[in-house]
Amino acid sequence: MTLRPPRNRKGLLNPELRKRGIYLLPNSFTTAALFAGFYAIVQAMNQHFDLAAEAIFVAMVLDGLDGRVARLTHTQSEFGAQYDSLSDMVSFGAAPALVVYEWALRGFGRWGWMAAFFYCVMAALRLARFNTNIEVVDKRFFQGLPSPAAAAIVAGLVWVASDNKITVGSFGVQWIAFVLTLYAGATMFVNVPFYSGKAINLRRSVPVTVILFMVLALLLVSSDPPIVLFTLALAYGVSGYAAWAWKALRVGREPKRQQDLF
Repeated sequence: MTLRPPRNRKGLLNPELRKRGIYLLPNSFTTAALFAGFYAIVQAMNQHFDLAAEAIFVAMVLDGLDGRVARLTHTQSEFGAQYDSLSDMVSFGAAPALVVYEWALRGFGRWGWMAAFFYCVMAALRLARFNTNIEVVDKRFFQGLPSPAAAAIVAGLVWVASDNKITVGSFGVQWIAFVLTLYAGATMFVNVPFYSGKAINLRRSVPVTVILFMVLALLLVSSDPPIVLFTLALAYGVSGYAAWAWKALRVGREPKRQQDLF
């Protein structure tokens, strides 16, 4: 016996069932980001670490576009949010962990795969916390380092070393990869706020100098993409701690200033 979907008195499908479709445009970007993450894993298994690192950065661009496209076209959905989170887990959780393990951490034996797994599980916990706290946190800041930025730190190191023909055994690169993997993983789950940039209104008019700054930024990135992007990722990965320390120092000085007044 074939089960038919419930219909109303006029023989039409229930409106709630019609709303369960998915929006093609934003989810296409999410699928492309997921493919880039999967491609990075495949290339790491084939020892093509430069392509693997580049694929993770491509996934970052696509991940930034799907949400923007959904908001601009008013095609947000709960399905899209969950699909995006699962895609992020592959592209910015599993992919960077496996890439850096195949590239540098394998030589550490069990400590190497434990460090890679630590990064992976921290990415999963960070995404789960983000999904559950999305309605209660300040939209201007991320709670902990976002997973794409953490992936940029790990993949950026791989890209810089591969692009400059730096072997894993030289300059202590293996230990640097080990430390950065643990740092990026731990920073994803701390409570330190990182500026999100979501307060920027793309529809608002801006001075011409902003366009000039964007052009200069593009020229800077194009001059040496691996080094510039890795440097920016590291700077952002430290910015939350720097802002938190600066704020703590200012709060600590306030009582002293009030005492001086009296």
